[in-house]
Amino acid sequence: MTTDQSVAELPAARRGSAAEAAPRRGFLAKAFGVTALLSAAGSALGLLRDLLLARYFGANQGTDAFLVAWTVPETAAPLLIEDAMAFLMVPAFSLALVLREERPHGPDPVRQLVRSTLPWLLLALCTLSAAAALGAPQLVDVLAPGLADPQLAVTCTRITAITILPFGVVGYLTSALRAHHGFTAPATIYVAYNLGILGLLLTCHRLWGVRSAALGVAFGSLLMASVLIVPFIARLRAGRRRRARGRSAARSLVLIPLAMLPVAAFTLTRQAQVFIERYLGSGLPPGTISHLNYAAKVSQLAMTSAILIVTVTFPVVARALAAGDLTAARDRVEKDLGQASAVVLVGTAFLMACAPSVVALLFERGAFGAHDTAATAAVIRIYSFGLPAQALVGVMVRPYFSVRPVVRRADAPRTDSGPRLLDWFPVAAMGLGLLVTVGVGLAATPRFGALGLAAGNAAGITTTAVLLLRGLLLRGIALRMRPVLGGQARLLAAALGAAALGAPVAARAADPLAATLLGGLTVIVVFAGLGTLLGAAEVRGPVLALARAVSPPAPARPTARGRHRLPSPAPAEPAAPPSADPAPRKAEGTLPHGR
Repeated sequence: MTTDQSVAELPAARRGSAAEAAPRRGFLAKAFGVTALLSAAGSALGLLRDLLLARYFGANQGTDAFLVAWTVPETAAPLLIEDAMAFLMVPAFSLALVLREERPHGPDPVRQLVRSTLPWLLLALCTLSAAAALGAPQLVDVLAPGLADPQLAVTCTRITAITILPFGVVGYLTSALRAHHGFTAPATIYVAYNLGILGLLLTCHRLWGVRSAALGVAFGSLLMASVLIVPFIARLRAGRRRRARGRSAARSLVLIPLAMLPVAAFTLTRQAQVFIERYLGSGLPPGTISHLNYAAKVSQLAMTSAILIVTVTFPVVARALAAGDLTAARDRVEKDLGQASAVVLVGTAFLMACAPSVVALLFERGAFGAHDTAATAAVIRIYSFGLPAQALVGVMVRPYFSVRPVVRRADAPRTDSGPRLLDWFPVAAMGLGLLVTVGVGLAATPRFGALGLAAGNAAGITTTAVLLLRGLLLRGIALRMRPVLGGQARLLAAALGAAALGAPVAARAADPLAATLLGGLTVIVVFAGLGTLLGAAEVRGPVLALARAVSPPAPARPTARGRHRLPSPAPAEPAAPPSADPAPRKAEGTLPHGR
């Protein structure tokens, strides 16, 4: 089933409501606020987790073994929680809710969906978890053949294999809750996850060593699922009980498993960058994998706010695509590209300028020495070259896969239900990016070590971002390339200037905290100033709004006759382009096949 079919099959009343169903600004603001607050709490706890790992175990063969085992939850989380499961189950539950409203006297489609999918999902997750635990020795040999302590890695891998089952349940439940517009419970999952890891790290690190971290990962995954079960059951019970009226109503909707294959393949291919780093890094001196891990964790902090923007606005894009309005979707994607790039580029400039002081402030204590600080900071600076591309990929892949849903009505014609060639474009783009990663890594690692691996990562993801930008055009989302690329160039110039001026300021301070604060303040001020001067809308708008808030317009002045004379009005800012046209234009605002 294609998107144009699903829109064409909507009744007239629903077609009108679908076009007008974009979430209200207040709802988006509330959802973003809740998600941002709880995600920030989860990120802070994750940072504390990494700090404790560095303090208790440093960067040695033990942490290398644990991080190889951590590849299992690192792979399972994007596949089962964040990307693939969400693309499958959010549209499925959304369609079930629509059918519930359309057929109030029939059987509940939501409960039917749960009964038909959850048992099979649990069986598949249990099978995968057991297979990962039993195949741990072979998995460690494949991921890190040169590891100094492979037996410890095997033990930790068998422990972390438990996470596959609760991660899958978490992805399923969060998809259901978000489809019901429930955001609070899903936003708490990483808080629960990191609390479980921290609890066992703090209490058992002396007794079990690095195995306590692996046990904490397993325990934290169970806590993630536990915080979602009660809200999920409450949502199911909130639906009215129905009585089936005839066998024809037994199946309301049908999943299309083949349409899910490109999403799963893309997620695994993207995660393969970690596999490549683990594999090539295992042959380098002990501690290299740990340096790469700490650098990646710090670098990803710059991505948090950018990904939150996309997470909150994604329903707007998906609803516009479901209504067949590619013009509205294009406008929202263009805004997301600019906003996400602005956020991640100011973070990139900060890391470029202040990486040594940030690493020293966060990690340099206990077993983590000055040598580890220098090595990790150098990797962070190389990683940072790929952060803008990471953000762009996160923005573009969501609307790309949303053009074609993975569910259909049971009474809809079963046509074009298998995967099409264009559905695999993101997988091909990511595959070419991986080839670049491998090529640069193999060429640069013998001479530059971990820096060569980081350079390969940045080059590979940048290649993927460029290809996906072209893929969106082929998919029918006709981005206006000159404004998009011009805006990206202005933001990049502002970030380069901010990093160039922030680095010497940070280097003058001997204390890591002072260096981080001074360098960060310089980066923010310079980025805001240059972005405003260069005309970057994503920077200029907030800066002017802040200026108006700090210096409000002068009050009215009395004239000679006692009247008040208003100050001369400031020149009007040029009007922003509308977020969506009243109706899609045939040239660039309709779905493929002319609909």
